[in-house]
Amino acid sequence: MVIKRMHDMGIRSEHAYAAGIASIGLAVATWVTSLKAEPVGGLARADRWGIFVGEWAPTFFGLGIALSHYEQQEGTLTTSVRDLWVEKKEQERPTV
Repeated sequence: MVIKRMHDMGIRSEHAYAAGIASIGLAVATWVTSLKAEPVGGLARADRWGIFVGEWAPTFFGLGIALSHYEQQEGTLTTSVRDLWVEKKEQERPTV
């Protein structure tokens, strides 16, 4: 299982989410760099570079979700995330 192996390697959901956010910024940066550095290719080449890097973000966010689910099952959520999760569940619990 890939998610278990990633978790065992020390990769957590927060890392995957951060990579997703970074890849969005990187997509914009590669688009601007390609647009300015390669006038021969023009806008079409810059668009291809931006889209190529931009496609990484959903993958990282998907991995983050999968790792988060795994962390919840294994009980290895970080304290702050676990506290938020427990607090939310307690608020949803009907009072008698």
